[in-house]
Amino acid sequence: MRIPEFIKKNALLKMTSLNAGVIMIRLAISFFIERTVSVMLGEAGIYAISQLRNVLSSLMSLTTSGVFNGVVKYVAENKENEESLNKVFSTVMVFTVLGSLTAAVGLFFWAEYWSIELFDTPDFAYLMKIVAFVVPAIALQRVFNGVINGLSAYKKFVKIELFSYLLSSAVLILGLFQFGLDGVLFAISITPVVQLLTLLYIFHKVLRKHLQFSKLRFAVPFGKALLAFTLMSFISTILKNFIELDIRIMIKDNISKDDAAYWSAVTRISMNYMVFANAIFTLYVIPKFATITTLGGFKKEVVHIYKTLLPLFGVGMLLVYVFRDYVRLLIYPEFEGMVPLFKWQLIGDFIRFAALILAYQFLAKRRVVPFVITELLSLGLFYGFSKWLIGDYGAEGVVIAHMLRYGVYFVVVLIIAFTYFKPPKGEPQEVQTET
Repeated sequence: MRIPEFIKKNALLKMTSLNAGVIMIRLAISFFIERTVSVMLGEAGIYAISQLRNVLSSLMSLTTSGVFNGVVKYVAENKENEESLNKVFSTVMVFTVLGSLTAAVGLFFWAEYWSIELFDTPDFAYLMKIVAFVVPAIALQRVFNGVINGLSAYKKFVKIELFSYLLSSAVLILGLFQFGLDGVLFAISITPVVQLLTLLYIFHKVLRKHLQFSKLRFAVPFGKALLAFTLMSFISTILKNFIELDIRIMIKDNISKDDAAYWSAVTRISMNYMVFANAIFTLYVIPKFATITTLGGFKKEVVHIYKTLLPLFGVGMLLVYVFRDYVRLLIYPEFEGMVPLFKWQLIGDFIRFAALILAYQFLAKRRVVPFVITELLSLGLFYGFSKWLIGDYGAEGVVIAHMLRYGVYFVVVLIIAFTYFKPPKGEPQEVQTET
């Protein structure tokens, strides 16, 4: 099928249309898997699976010392400069070895502790040891994904996303029917291996072209620059997942494990459509914002992104809300308690989407202080509002907290993002100040 001419002329729409096909396939498969898992394993199963996914999400940052967005930025800026790329990846190699070693040792030797903390039982200590051995694959997959995003190689990205998701889903279904919850958790834990092998199969020629592996050295010439991304990633990924884990446990302890599962189910649906947003942010927004040096250029690009994506995102979320009962029956037929959570989650996600478009300027321009301040504000508000509202509103209080937190976050980010291009007194508007 030919792509319409107006889409071809709009790089963002073209990227969005190609990515949308993959997202729709992912959503269909995810709906089937989530329904099957919820029916066969119930609330307790969803709770355990959500705990493990938060751990793997944290490891994606920890194993690479949080340099993913730095890889995207510096590949986008230096993709024609072989010497600079080798320096970047020499530094990344050091960070990745240190991060992976730390994570693997911590998981393997304290496996029983993590099993009790995450699952309320030592029975999953073996799973933590498996994840420890998967750590190198998590790190390499994350770094190579940074290369894809930095090159804006969205066609290859779409292929990798699709095939790796199909393979990992097949492994998960096999594990579910053969071994129940243990099989599902094992399948999720080895998903990074499947993703890495798929990525190498599809992307190995491009990797060899841009990365001269024989010239890489165990050195850190870009150490200072990438350390900034380490700090930012710790805040946005590791701390975020820690708070989500703690809130899930808070819901379980204050209300019930079932309610914790309802919240996990709603956030899982949210995560599936936010995959679309995250792909656009790293493939398009970071590389684009990294090259913009004027306030006028920034305003023009933000308006372009908003006009292109906000209507699409808004319509999609409105449809989810209108058909929320059918969505629940389709995916989580036994989870009636999740229906009241949709409204606040969807409103919060829409505001979040609009805010993150602006906030990605902090990553593109390596604005460490604004990024750290706004992320800490966002996470602090979420935890504080959740703790405050959960007593009166139960699990619904957590999604209300989600909405309130992003309302404040959007206003703060809007103000800070546009002050980046404000020149000192007496200088022309087009002059950019360094941070």
